[in-house]
Amino acid sequence: MASRGEGLGRVFNVIYSASGLDVPLTKATAVTFVSFLDAGTQALTFTQTDSTGVNSEIDLNIFSQDPENLGSRVHAGPAVGGTWVEKDDGSDANAFTNADATNDTVAITVRAEQLADGYDRVQCTAATGTCVAIIHDLVVQRKPGNLQSSLTV
Repeated sequence: MASRGEGLGRVFNVIYSASGLDVPLTKATAVTFVSFLDAGTQALTFTQTDSTGVNSEIDLNIFSQDPENLGSRVHAGPAVGGTWVEKDDGSDANAFTNADATNDTVAITVRAEQLADGYDRVQCTAATGTCVAIIHDLVVQRKPGNLQSSLTV
């Protein structure tokens, strides 16, 4: 692939309305979910699923202190740009809630290695606010017009 300096297809792929969708981590090694809510409390829940349908949907537990999982960190910043701060992920190993009116955008990365054996997709459900998935660290690079669906395993 001739490099033209474009990130889409070379570095990342994007799903703008990603809330509740199963995002495969078979063609990339990580996905960063970006959520925004102008006023109120953001509530994000994370699960993992199996594209073969053999395993039931289960909690992802990305905020646990389990040394096997390596955990995810939550960063928050203002929607108009500014300094990102690391947030306390709270007491729920599977969900994050943000009520910070200044830092109303959050970014949470999930790596393929965090999924349990037999699982290959991750889901972030936003009860409130938006949820964008930025799929990155692509395994195969393609021209943007040749990218396969982000929802295909």
